[in-house]
Amino acid sequence: MNNSMMLKKATYHLWTFTISKLIASFGSQVYSFAISFYILQATGSAKSFALNLICNVLPRTIAAPFAGYIIDKYPRKRIAIISQIATTLAIGGLLVVSVTFGLSLTAIYITTCLLSLTSMFSSVAFTSSITGLVDEARIQKAMSLNQMSVSFAAIASPAVGGLLYGVISMPVFLIFYMAASTASIVLDATMNFTLFASQKSETLDTQKESMWKGMKAGVSYLKLQPMLTTIIWIALLVNFLFSAYQVGYSFILIEKLKMLSHHFGFTEGAFAVGMLLLSIYLSIRKEIKFPLLVSKRGIALMGVVMGSTTLPLLFTMSYNIMFGYYILLQFVLGVCIVFVNTPTQVMMQKQIADEYKGRVFSLIETVAMALSPLGMVIYGFLYDVFPAEWVLLLSSGVCVCVVLILLRTAVIRRVHPELKAEIVVKKNAEAF
Repeated sequence: MNNSMMLKKATYHLWTFTISKLIASFGSQVYSFAISFYILQATGSAKSFALNLICNVLPRTIAAPFAGYIIDKYPRKRIAIISQIATTLAIGGLLVVSVTFGLSLTAIYITTCLLSLTSMFSSVAFTSSITGLVDEARIQKAMSLNQMSVSFAAIASPAVGGLLYGVISMPVFLIFYMAASTASIVLDATMNFTLFASQKSETLDTQKESMWKGMKAGVSYLKLQPMLTTIIWIALLVNFLFSAYQVGYSFILIEKLKMLSHHFGFTEGAFAVGMLLLSIYLSIRKEIKFPLLVSKRGIALMGVVMGSTTLPLLFTMSYNIMFGYYILLQFVLGVCIVFVNTPTQVMMQKQIADEYKGRVFSLIETVAMALSPLGMVIYGFLYDVFPAEWVLLLSSGVCVCVVLILLRTAVIRRVHPELKAEIVVKKNAEAF
């Protein structure tokens, strides 16, 4: 295939991948919205709702390292499609149960566990295949469009779910999700996952290698990459500290400040809008030159936003000013998260060897999620014992210190040696 044909195919991949992700994400989030409301209405129990969240997080956290090995060993397109088919079958099974016996919490929990696993396999398989689907010059655009589709789904799905819930039955919600999943399968099947990948990267040469040895090889590869090790430590610590924000934000706005439920929903929507607009911006601008430097500034700003959440507790504000203030904070936080994640992911796509991408990305996902459940439990206890503003301010300060230490100037220059040269050129230009 000549170069012009490959570039045309890459353009097709770019938009097909985006549409597929949008359809799948939209169907998934509308389903999640409906199931969450159903559990709360049927049981009135926060514990039942929380157990469903655990069923979504725990299976993928445990299985992610094994998934990485499988994704590196077998064709990624096959894994992505099989995962999406399994998603459709899982929802189909829940549909049959709901029509035959009626929905039960047990059936919902089992389905949530299955969907957690299938979505993790599909997500890591696609993430590991970006450099095979599109040319190197459009990796940032691909990552941005991927984030854009998820953000758009996050904005639109609660509105659609809220309009439809109570009007249509739960089986119709399930049929809607099955249709979206099926459409995603058809689109995924039309793409060539190895268009820009070398032959050896499509399947790992591990036919004689055990799963344990393959996983150890992935860890050994990580240890030889200081940049990846730094990113993993940041992901682990920052996600743990941001549990303070995840728990505290709702606690402060709903319990302490008595914000109305629909206004609280608007502040949550502002977060998704920030992510969407920044994703659009990154999809049309040139690639960011120094990703870790941008990430350092973005995480530091996220820490400041976390601490700023306490301002209405420390100083008196009118209700309307407080409402606008939290919309602004959530918007800025959404912008920061995309500024942190997208450039870093583009850098990793280019620097991680194709044959290790499945294991590396799955390990990063595992580590990023590992301490979040523990963090939520710990911070839930702390908010009951100590004033919310001091818990958040202390966590905010620690978060900023962590990123300033782990991404200190020496680390940034080691990863981006060209940064020092650029600074010298600018100083020389200013001298003249």
